[in-house]
Amino acid sequence: DVDALRTQLTLAGYQHVTQVVSPGEYSVRGGLIDLFPMGSALPFRIELFDDEIETLRSFDVDSQRTVYPVPEIRLLPAREFPLDEAGRTRFRGRFRETFEGDPSRSPIYKDVSNGIAPAGIEYYLPLFFEKTALVFDYLPQDTVLCLHRDVPGAIREFWADTASRYKLLGGDRSRPLLPPQELFLSDEQFFVAAAVLGRLTLPAGDAEPDAPAAPLPDIAVERRADDPLQKLKAFAAGFTGRILLLAESPGRRETLLQYFAEYGLQPAHCADFAAFTTSADKLMLSVAPLSAGFLLPGSDLAIVTENELYAATARPRGRKADARRASLEGWLRDLTELKIGDPVVHESHGIGRYHGLVHLDLGEGETEFLHLEYAGEDKLYVPVSQLHLISRYSGAEAELVELHKLGTDRWDRAKRRAAQQVRDTAAELLALYARRAARQGHAFSFREHDLEAFADGFGFEETPDQAAAIAAVIGDMKSGKPMDRLVCGDVGFGKTEVALRAAFAAVMDGKQVAVLAPTTLLAEQHFNTFSDRFADWPVKTVELSRFRSAKEQTQALQDLAAGKADIAIGTHRLLQKDVKFARLGLVVIDEEHRFGVRQKEALKALRAEIDVLTLTATPIPRTLGLSL
Repeated sequence: DVDALRTQLTLAGYQHVTQVVSPGEYSVRGGLIDLFPMGSALPFRIELFDDEIETLRSFDVDSQRTVYPVPEIRLLPAREFPLDEAGRTRFRGRFRETFEGDPSRSPIYKDVSNGIAPAGIEYYLPLFFEKTALVFDYLPQDTVLCLHRDVPGAIREFWADTASRYKLLGGDRSRPLLPPQELFLSDEQFFVAAAVLGRLTLPAGDAEPDAPAAPLPDIAVERRADDPLQKLKAFAAGFTGRILLLAESPGRRETLLQYFAEYGLQPAHCADFAAFTTSADKLMLSVAPLSAGFLLPGSDLAIVTENELYAATARPRGRKADARRASLEGWLRDLTELKIGDPVVHESHGIGRYHGLVHLDLGEGETEFLHLEYAGEDKLYVPVSQLHLISRYSGAEAELVELHKLGTDRWDRAKRRAAQQVRDTAAELLALYARRAARQGHAFSFREHDLEAFADGFGFEETPDQAAAIAAVIGDMKSGKPMDRLVCGDVGFGKTEVALRAAFAAVMDGKQVAVLAPTTLLAEQHFNTFSDRFADWPVKTVELSRFRSAKEQTQALQDLAAGKADIAIGTHRLLQKDVKFARLGLVVIDEEHRFGVRQKEALKALRAEIDVLTLTATPIPRTLGLSL
């Protein structure tokens, strides 16, 4: 019953709005009910079929797109007090008892009487109840309060601010205020109420010699050293107590276990802190999201996190997962990408032309709509909340596009034809991929530690897309199937770093790398970059181009054939018949579409068994088609 639900939500303190954006709001639009419960990370959308619930889904506030289905919605009240008739009656009676003068002149009194919760109503909370509770009333008897730094000073400062504000604003007869002692505890009342609970007080300022915790010494991993864990081992040898190492996640724990084992360190597995305190093992490894380690001198315990082990390269924590994930979501969902007159595609009605935003009032307040025009000057108004049904038209030129007519089946026929073509193409691709998957490539293997040490030479932090591309390429190289991957990115967006990581993985497994560039200048640029990044590693890089003398090129060819050179960088000269590789494992091609037909045939032959990585800043259809 939609009307009963609206009444119930209003009594629970929820506010009716045209578009839900924050907790404590709801919206009813025809057969759609949007609802943002208190304490929920996402709002929910209830779709009705007449008076039955058809779907329950969460949705994104910014795009207004549904995200995933949910089995149920659990609701908390939006307020800490009831706004039903009994609650309002109690408020009015207590208001008249507490404040002098005519209550009907107070906007707070009038709003609550009408069932509205105005801003700041929380400061009148005691008027809704005979007696209010303290936070201590909700805590179990065995609770331990951790009082951090100067709590009494903070309470005194809070009371000074509150008293001055009350003095400044308390004279307004139309908005009378409750005195602070009716709302808050003084420092004496706080400590009297807290006396029945256990307390742990942490000192103010930095840790001192007699403080309960002390900082750890420098135990950072030295990636370039023969034994990267030498500092940690020295600390463990000189420390008389026991050490708990903490990984950020179960996956990182397994990686650290493998890494430690390589260098002769074998910490015991630890399920939790209780297991650590009762175990006899000196060095243990567990999982916990702790930001920093410390020493507990009194109990001879040391807690070490990854931030101490990787102090030089530790990344800031707490990033949203979405920021780390390279995703195509949202590319087409931003109205700022549309101009007046642009053709757009509606999922149900086909191709129309976008004519801007309009505000219409359909009886529930003004709402924003997209104004779309179809053939025959038909108009369609799409609510902004249904933006997920609209996408940009990506076919012919915008001016030449033919609009669909509303109410015909032309759009449905076009969708059926496209679906049939997709099925045909999918069948061809499936056959092609089956043939390719049957071939065996080389499964590259190398130490992750070495790759991380090489990555330290990158002077920047990877962007989410760059990190995703690197992970995908390395994953391909480890898979044992011939890699054929295209990396697209504008100039200066970091494609070369992806190639450098792939080249490093190949060289560390004893394979040679060929880097093909369409121009001599680009080949020289790549040679300088590769030489610089591999300067600290036992890797030999050679160049084959017009910038090198005949003698240098002859020597380079001999080194490649004998396996003495690891990376060869050059123009199409690398594809000539006199170039022989002893153990070629990876080919990196920069801007493939700029090579000629004969070079392309040679590259196709390479693709049969060797991993191929193509880089481009201009992914023209031919390049994309070839990579597919």
